[in-house]
Amino acid sequence: MRYDEDYSYLKDSSRSFYNSLKFVPLTANKNTYLTFGGEIRYELAGKENEDWLKGQGYNHSFLQRYVLYADLHTGKRFRFFAQANSALENGSKYGASPVDEDQLAVQNLFAELKAWQTSSKSIIVRLGRQELNYGSGRLISVREGTTVRQYFTGGKIMYSAKNLDIDGFVMMADNVKPGVFDNRLSHQANLWGVYAMLNVPQGGNFDFYYLGTRRDNAEFEEGINKEQRHTVATRYWKYGGGFIYNLEAAYQFGKFGKGNINAWTAAIDIGYMFEDVKFKPSINLRNDYISGDSKAGDGNLQTFNPLYPKGGYFGFNPLIGPANLIDLHPYSVLTISDKLSVQIDLVYNWRYSLADGIYRPSGNFNTAGSPSARRYIGTTYLLSADYRYNNHLTISCGGQYFKTGGFINDIVNPPASSTFFNTQIAYKF
Repeated sequence: MRYDEDYSYLKDSSRSFYNSLKFVPLTANKNTYLTFGGEIRYELAGKENEDWLKGQGYNHSFLQRYVLYADLHTGKRFRFFAQANSALENGSKYGASPVDEDQLAVQNLFAELKAWQTSSKSIIVRLGRQELNYGSGRLISVREGTTVRQYFTGGKIMYSAKNLDIDGFVMMADNVKPGVFDNRLSHQANLWGVYAMLNVPQGGNFDFYYLGTRRDNAEFEEGINKEQRHTVATRYWKYGGGFIYNLEAAYQFGKFGKGNINAWTAAIDIGYMFEDVKFKPSINLRNDYISGDSKAGDGNLQTFNPLYPKGGYFGFNPLIGPANLIDLHPYSVLTISDKLSVQIDLVYNWRYSLADGIYRPSGNFNTAGSPSARRYIGTTYLLSADYRYNNHLTISCGGQYFKTGGFINDIVNPPASSTFFNTQIAYKF
């Protein structure tokens, strides 16, 4: 999150070109200063049979992201942050998807006041357009993998202490359009909640949160209706001594039209890194259970809503999303050098409920499940590599093969397995 970067330490540093860009004093005492930064990202992506339809053929996209931001600090209590983003897509025979193109938009535009502060505690109030990112990104994420990042408009209060952070917020999920400065406010609270992060020294980290959401035309296999949903959840995570733990569970309730919502998810991600072995290999296992609707047409809804997820949670071009899903996901990471890492993944995917269909990475409805009585969706094979040349320049590439299972073979005629590859280069300053 670029607005979390702090360059005040450059106040008394030498005036290199980069330092002059990151710390621009506006007063003699240097307490009022500007920071400038940005990003240029290019990605070439190719897909074959992307909707599992035989004969669909090859499709490619050239994706671009351009970002420029300014961060104004006036003293120790007030700041103003503005960021513009341009996301462009060229080449796809189907045109740009909503997450690939937003030609020019205001991504962040907020004022921030440090209302109270002691040596170890503070309360900060932030108003305006802003990005949100919490936890592992399962429910609220900036959606970094796509060219168009996700943002909201509203207010947030942040309390911070030595081992405890608590955020409370009320937000509008803005309507993103592909043109120039044509995004519009939704004029209703789509997302509100409280997110608490507790660190227990030597014991690990705990997240506790409540999220409320509203959608007027939410679509599931159960139908299209007004949805007001409440999520209560917790997460435990810890890294150290070679072990990796990331456990999360959430329960949802509320109303879908006149029916009741009763949904849940549970996820486990555990692993071990062999720190004394060459390439420091890690062996990891993820397992997700995400509820689906148990009986179509009864008015009630058991399908889990992932709200505003990061999307690439089940692969860097996932074809299925975190609703009505069971997955088993072993993976391994090799640290070839301080700059280069390689990851190998294998993901098995099943429908949780045979009465419900499958959903897209955003959580939006994709395909009905009623035409098939089969549970297995398919197997994903992934190989990716990341090379960090320095703190500014990164290069990544990857390939994915999705082997269709019985469910896809039933609902798509004629079915075909899909492939995906991408190469991405990003420069941040």
